[in-house]
Order: sequence, then C-alpha cells, then structure tokens
Amino acid sequence: MTWFTRESLCVETRTSIKSQAVIAVLNRLVEERGAPTYLRSDNGSEFIAKRVNEWLARAGIQTLYIRPGSPWQNAFGESFNGRLRDECLNVEWFNNLWEAKVVIERWRRHYNEERPHSSLKYQTPVEFRLAHLPRRATMRI
Repeated sequence: MTWFTRESLCVETRTSIKSQAVIAVLNRLVEERGAPTYLRSDNGSEFIAKRVNEWLARAGIQTLYIRPGSPWQNAFGESFNGRLRDECLNVEWFNNLWEAKVVIERWRRHYNEERPHSSLKYQTPVEFRLAHLPRRATMRI
C-alpha cells in the first residue's frame, strides 16, 4: 500500500510466508517502481526477519515499524486490510490456494483500477498516480 496514491502494489496469497519470499516480492516491487525511502510495517515475523532487514539495509530502505497494539500508526494499511477482509475474504469461499490467488488478485486490481476513492477526489489509485507522479517515482509502502 502506498501512502500517497493508496495503491495496493501486491497481495501475496500464501498459507505462510518466509523471509526469502518477502525479499522476492520486495525485489520485484523495487524493480517495477523504484526503492521507497521507508517501509512501514507491523512487527510480524516476516518483516522483522534478519534476512529481510539485511536486504532492506543493502537496498537503502529504512524501516518504520509500528508499535505493537498501535494500528493507527499504519492507518492506510489497516484500512486496506479491512476492506480486503470485508469485500473479498469474508464473501468468498476458496476451494484451493490457486483459486484464492486468482480471486484476491482480481479484487486488488478492481480496488486499484476501477474503484474510486473519496480520499483521492473520487479517482482510482491508478488514475491518481498517473496524474500526480512521474513514471518511476519513489514509492512509500
């Protein structure tokens, strides 16, 4: 989730995620969008892992961890997670992981490309990004 555009860059659908998979996703996102100045996250094991922190340091990305029990410190991310849960996860029944990946990615694209956001003056996150940011602007996750 980027702060400025409210765009969801990725939802990695898995039964669990190890540090190597987190690094692979971050590598891909940095390649596509450029490195952010900061990565804001909770203190989940996938984000505090030594390998992930070493990778972030090598990439020149600083960390901003929210304090435990302080979801308001990551309000945009928490809002996105709530919408994902309410609008997709709670209304779908997944038969397998592949189906979950397809449905969740379809919802993420709808969220970014078709759904206007009042906080963006009723533009979609993609429309807002294209109107306000240079093509390879630094992202903030």
